[in-house]
Amino acid sequence: MKTSHRRTLKTACAATLVAGLLAFGVSAASAHVNVNPDDPAAGGYTHLTFNVPNESPTAKTNKLEVSLPTDTPFNSVSVKPVEGWTAELVTTTLPKPVTVAGATVTKAVSSVVWTADAAHQIGQNEYQAFSISVGVLPDAGTTIALPATQSYTDGTVVKWDEKTVEGQPEPGRPAPSFVTTASDSAASTASPSGTPAPSGPSAPSAAASTSSDAGSTAGWFGLAAGLIGLVAGVTALVRTRSTKAK
Repeated sequence: MKTSHRRTLKTACAATLVAGLLAFGVSAASAHVNVNPDDPAAGGYTHLTFNVPNESPTAKTNKLEVSLPTDTPFNSVSVKPVEGWTAELVTTTLPKPVTVAGATVTKAVSSVVWTADAAHQIGQNEYQAFSISVGVLPDAGTTIALPATQSYTDGTVVKWDEKTVEGQPEPGRPAPSFVTTASDSAASTASPSGTPAPSGPSAPSAAASTSSDAGSTAGWFGLAAGLIGLVAGVTALVRTRSTKAK
């Protein structure tokens, strides 16, 4: 009985430890400067939101510069105003002309620079979101890296420009990036005309698999709950007998 009780406690402690580690992992990952596109479909436009946390215990973030691609340039870039911050679009001549949406592009916005006034700098335990609208997005499967440079009031400059390689540990200062997906028109016409879309057993099979997994998971949770209840009952019974014996 004592052994079962100790095992139950060990299991509970292990679950708590795992939850703590997962929470720490999420917290650590969120400390990076990252980008979130609302619609990364190729051939379209998207809103990119950069989340910028302040990581210095003594200084404030007062400037952010995001570099935009020049090999697959955007032919349209606009900035969402942020209170207390001024935004500058830097346009440069491309290394070579590029065709975007059927038009030849020789110049494009190569970076966006946000600068804060003294009252709106990002302080300790704070973050700020910066948004831009860009397009046209390149072909599906294209990784768009958007290196960022974060400046602090004490003169510190942090570059978020390291390349993330699939299958390898994430670098310490990864560049914000995202991958374009299939265009909306391509997704809506994925099945050739006259070819019926997959149906019949496929969907039920997937549903059955999901149901089976869910049932298995529920079964394990039920078994665990039953064992814990059994241990609690036996413990209460022993205590009752011990009290009567006294």
